[in-house]
This record gives sequence, structure tokens and C-alpha cells, in this order.
Amino acid sequence: MEIRVTDTQLLDWAGDSLAIGLFEDAVELTGDLATLDQKFAGLLTELIAEEEFKGKLASSVGTRVGGTATVRKVILVGLGKKEALKLDTLRRAAANAARTAKKQKSKTLALSLPIWNNDPAQTAQALAEGVQLALYQDNRFKSEPEENSIQVEQVDLLGLGGQEAAVSLANQICSGVILARQLVAAPANSVTPVTMAETATQIASEHGLQIEILEREDCEKLGMGAFLAVAQASDLPPKFIHLTYKPEGTPKRKLAIIGKGLTFDSGGLNIKGAGSGIESMKMDMGGAAATLGAAKVIGQIKPDVEVHFISAVTENMISGRAMHPGDVIKASNGKTIEVNNTDAEGRLTLADALVFTEKLGVDAIVDLATLTGACVIALGDDIAGLFTPSDTLATELEKAAQIAGEKIWRLPMEERYFEGLKSGIADMKNTGPRPGGSITAALFLKQFLKETTWAHLDVAGPVWADKENGYNNAGATGFGVRTLVHWVLNEA
Repeated sequence: MEIRVTDTQLLDWAGDSLAIGLFEDAVELTGDLATLDQKFAGLLTELIAEEEFKGKLASSVGTRVGGTATVRKVILVGLGKKEALKLDTLRRAAANAARTAKKQKSKTLALSLPIWNNDPAQTAQALAEGVQLALYQDNRFKSEPEENSIQVEQVDLLGLGGQEAAVSLANQICSGVILARQLVAAPANSVTPVTMAETATQIASEHGLQIEILEREDCEKLGMGAFLAVAQASDLPPKFIHLTYKPEGTPKRKLAIIGKGLTFDSGGLNIKGAGSGIESMKMDMGGAAATLGAAKVIGQIKPDVEVHFISAVTENMISGRAMHPGDVIKASNGKTIEVNNTDAEGRLTLADALVFTEKLGVDAIVDLATLTGACVIALGDDIAGLFTPSDTLATELEKAAQIAGEKIWRLPMEERYFEGLKSGIADMKNTGPRPGGSITAALFLKQFLKETTWAHLDVAGPVWADKENGYNNAGATGFGVRTLVHWVLNEA
């Protein structure tokens, strides 16, 4: 699919489907829209009246134009209240129009949507992202992919001529989101610690990043007892992945991104039971997927920021070698952990990853993890939980997420709750009481850092969508990639 920017206006465009954005309670046709309505013999007025189209957010209607018109079909897309227009509104409107055009079996589509905040570059980027992410299909595991169905081949962004760089940036960002979607969506017999390391190696090769893969023996030498305790029951070898992007010259900042990389989580000896969603635990590496997706994007954009991308990748399985409930293990900073629940394994892998990363001397660390069901209970399926002691880093991430259109919400790190993690025989337990479970998980992670500015994103909810939502299709969403990229670029 080709996305083009053009100064062509809606009156002059010719092709299959023309999508027009209209605000709520302002669907009267004036100016060019009135002229277009006359050109279409009153079709727009008739469509608005017959379908009772009010311009409500996420609504759309479409019809065939007919006759000798140079446009075959027209689509009206609701934008909601004009005063509430956001960049993500346009991203979602573009997705809505693209899906409708595909259903109409259109090969060419034009988008006539307002420019957000007098910023044509960000508008073009948002529209291009919305179209690509909405039309992405993952048919890798189907015996008969829908390759012969009519696809949208060309999308013209009307009135946005000269914004080729913005579309190029959208293409780069979407390539990382799609990679993350593919990794999360793939079954655990396809995406393993070994293949994750292979994917990271491919990213390094294609985009000029440095790569280091620590094998089990390397991790043993570094004392990564927490990570290796999780990995010890699996027949597949663990892989500790460290990708590094370094710009030419002196970097403006040095940052690190850590992703939880459990390619399958059985729960260990605290096995996930019936109704636990164990069949979906292929997505427990959603943080690592976003980390590799962001690495792919940063490797293409090449900003003046040094970025380290890290994941301790393994399975959490059951065998005669499995970690027992009640075991005491030692992390690489010397702290001991009483394992009172083997299904709280992600934080154990992140513990050693945080210790490793802090030694790199970066300015700030962000980790992403599908860490707790408690965060899903607190914030639902669409919002990630943000935990950090740093107001500055919280603001950076919140603004980056707003630009990206990904929802995060800062939750408190109530230090008093660490009392629930205290152990009688070790420095701490790996889980605390049921109340405040996402908070105690964040407090656990905090024990493996000394001074570096750090934030934790609990993405257990938004890495997966049960149904189509905006520009996310049902399934893996690639959540986090766009927020991470904008954080690195520091556009906020």
C-alpha cells in the first residue's frame, strides 16, 4: 500500500472512495462540501438525512455515488465535538475510513480531514499511522490467506502536500508496531527465546545496532540467579538480549528500555488453572515485543540519543528442575528472594535485567511488562499503569503517550505496602497481599535499582484487544512501541 500526500482538494480528486470528516452537530454542508454535494446531485445531503448521521465520534456511513462521477463511493466519518479534537481522533478516523473503504472493495482512497492544531506534519503522520495499523492483517498461520481479496492499494492525504517526511516517519513507526504485533500474536511454538534472539540479531544487522546475547553460562557468571531460576525448568535455553543504538557524535541522552520476555508462562508449579487464560500466555512477552519494535524504529530514525534495548527472555515451565514455591534465590545484586508464587516470575527476570542495565550508566530506564492482573482490574484493558518515583520522567512518558495515542495512568508507589513483601528468611518475597498487587510488584522492582531514574509500565491490559478498537484489530496491539519512540525522540 502506498500513502501519498497531495495538495489536491476534495473537489478535484478522482478514485474509488472519498472519505470526508465531519464534526458532531456541524454536519451542514458549506463551502467545498456544498459544491461537492451539488456535483453529486445532493447525494451527501440525502446520505446524512437517511442515515441520521450526526458526526459522532467513531461513526461512519458510506454509499455509492453512481452516474458519471469521478468518485465511485463516498464515506462520511464522524469526528465528535470540534473543540475536543485530538491528534488521536484523526488517527482513529483514518482507520475507520480505511476499514470502510476495504469493505467497499476500494483500491484507492482519499482522506479529507481537518488539520490538527495547525500542524500538517503531525496530522499527516497520524493519518498514515491510522490507515496502516487498521489495514494490517496477520495471515501467517492460516492455510489459505486472504491474498486474493481486494485490498486498498493507494491512500491520498488531501491538502497535505509536502509532508512526505511525516509519512516516512509513520511508516517507520508502524514497522515497529507491526513487528511487536507479530511477536505477541505468534504462538509459543513459533516465538521462543531462541527466535527472539534471532529477531534481535536481524534488527541489529539491518539497522546498524550493536548486539550482545548472553547465554545461560554468561548469566551464571553475572550471578543472575533470579532470571535463571525462572528459566531452569524449560528445555529451551534462556537468552539475555542487549541491543544498543549509538548515534554518531556525543549523544544528547543515554536511555534504556527493558521488556519482560516470557515467551510462555505456565505459572510454573503454581500452575495456571482452568479459566486462568493459560492459552493466552504466549503474549507474556508483550514488553519484550515492544522493546524490539522500538529498537527497529530507532534504528531507522537514528536520533541523537543512545538507547539500550534489553530483555531477559525465557519460558516459565514445569519439570523436575522447576523452581519450587518456598525456594530462596539470589539476584545479581546479592538480594535474596523467597519465591512464594512461581507464577510471579516476570518480576524475577526483570530484577536481574534492572541490575544489569543500571551498570550501563544510562540517564533513565523504562521497563514494560505484562506484569499483573491487578493492573487490569484497576485500569481495564485499554490503559497501562505507570509507576515511577520521578515526576519528571512521569511527565515525559505521559506526554509521549498522548502524542502516540496510547493511554497510560500514573499509580502511586506507596512505600508502606512493601511491608507485605517482607520475608522471615530472605530479604523479600516475590509477591505480597492481594490488595494493591500492581503497586507491590512495582515496589519489588524498585529494590533492584540504586540511583538511576526509572519508570515501570504495567501493560498487561492493552497489549491485547479482544475486539476491533480504533486502529487496533482484534488480537495483538503492539502497545508501547509508539510511546517509547516518542519518549526517545523527546518530542514532548
